[in-house]
Amino acid sequence: MNELLFIGSVLFFLGSVLLIYRLFGRSGLFVFTAFATLLANIQVCKTVTIFGLSTTAGNVLYASTFLVTDILSEKYGKKEAGKAVKYGLAVTLLWVIGTQLTLLFIPNENDYIHPSLQVVFGLVPRVAFASLAGYVISQSLDVFLYHFIWSRTGGTKSGLWIRNNGSTLTSQAVDTLIFTFLAFWGVYPTPVFLSILGTTYLFKAVVALLDTPFIYFARKLKPLED
Repeated sequence: MNELLFIGSVLFFLGSVLLIYRLFGRSGLFVFTAFATLLANIQVCKTVTIFGLSTTAGNVLYASTFLVTDILSEKYGKKEAGKAVKYGLAVTLLWVIGTQLTLLFIPNENDYIHPSLQVVFGLVPRVAFASLAGYVISQSLDVFLYHFIWSRTGGTKSGLWIRNNGSTLTSQAVDTLIFTFLAFWGVYPTPVFLSILGTTYLFKAVVALLDTPFIYFARKLKPLED
């Protein structure tokens, strides 16, 4: 079941990026970035087994944000891609503060959800800090590498796969190392931690490779709004 959900999630989230872009243009991509950073920070708290490998549940959604910045880089330039990174950072900071404020409220005698919120939101500060560090560094690196490769190869359609995969695969490796270490070191036994580290990058790399046809399609897609 998890394997089918993984494949379905890849198609759904990458396809959603294109649909949002088609309907709302670059504004839609900014909104998707905010959505993805929030939900991925919740999903990543859940460990799952896919194809016999232990990993976190937020890999696909988080990896889809790299498709967003690559589309913005390809069609609108470095400045617009950088905006998406800033929006993701701002939304995550607000979300962290908001979740912690929610926990501070004393529940009344009829409340039943507070213990569950404590379990999920209690992990938020560490996970969010790790996510913020990994997100800002890796996404900034992704934008830099994309335009660095562009400057060396030109903005031709034939070189798009090099720009897309070269920048994303490298920045995803940096993100995985930073996030996994800060979020999970000491939380799980060392063998499980190393397994999560390796498989997290593996699944992100798979999504990065699978998003190649999506960015080719986005390159010639004309949004209804922009």
